[in-house]
Amino acid sequence: MRNISNELENHFASGCTSLATCWKLTRKDNVVMGFTDHDQNIVFDNIIHTAISGFNPTAIENKADMSVDNLELEGQFLEIGIKEADLLSGLYDSAEIEVFIVNYADLSMGKLTAKRGILGEVTMSGKYFQAEMRGLTQYLSQTIGKLYTPSCSAKLGDAHCQVDVSAFTTANTVTEVVDRQIFKASTLIQDAGYFTAGEVIWTSGNNQNRRMEVKDFALEQITLVLPMGSDIAVGDSFDIIAGCDKTASICSERFNNIINFRGFPDIPGTDKLLTTAGTMVRASRN
Repeated sequence: MRNISNELENHFASGCTSLATCWKLTRKDNVVMGFTDHDQNIVFDNIIHTAISGFNPTAIENKADMSVDNLELEGQFLEIGIKEADLLSGLYDSAEIEVFIVNYADLSMGKLTAKRGILGEVTMSGKYFQAEMRGLTQYLSQTIGKLYTPSCSAKLGDAHCQVDVSAFTTANTVTEVVDRQIFKASTLIQDAGYFTAGEVIWTSGNNQNRRMEVKDFALEQITLVLPMGSDIAVGDSFDIIAGCDKTASICSERFNNIINFRGFPDIPGTDKLLTTAGTMVRASRN
């Protein structure tokens, strides 16, 4: 049940309304941004909800079967709104979104919250983006409990892994740039693949304090999973953490941490479960 003031409820029932939809977006770094489909800015709860053309939502979909509700926001990258560099840098990952309706002619009536959720998948095309808003039931879709998988379920350096990440972190400087995704550091002399599946943390330059996973490493060259939000320049400094592919061999040989390995590589897979008696006899004869 949604809370709504008597004044706003009466306004809805009046037949002649002056309503506007607002979106409040709260990033993980506590930056709050507001947008509205009204033709003028709306100040509500001490937050300026900017009237930006080209920022539109789809219809709100609510379901009664506990599946994840969806809403999509379409917009254009602008200096006063959501910037492409910030989006690529992950500043909007899992940002909280609240969609609500107000009477722009009398904001004292309060608001009607239409939707709350988190920012999901974002796709970009040129100067435009399309963002998926996932309802609060998204949290119910998370896996709870222990999963038995061949690969390790821990994250390098967490409480389960217990590896001292600082011992496998190297400080470097960019010596050659291909683009925002590929660059080189001549001081990296490790074997090919050593930093694959690792992480880069920028300590200076346009991307300072931002992180990105490593897709591939070979011959001093680092390829990131995604392009950085801002240009990489020669001389930019960064820390790079060795990669862990979650296998028992890497855990033992690279990190000497097999005692904390959280995978189950020796558990029989579905092929064993589907094996029949006839198949076992033929295999033994061969």
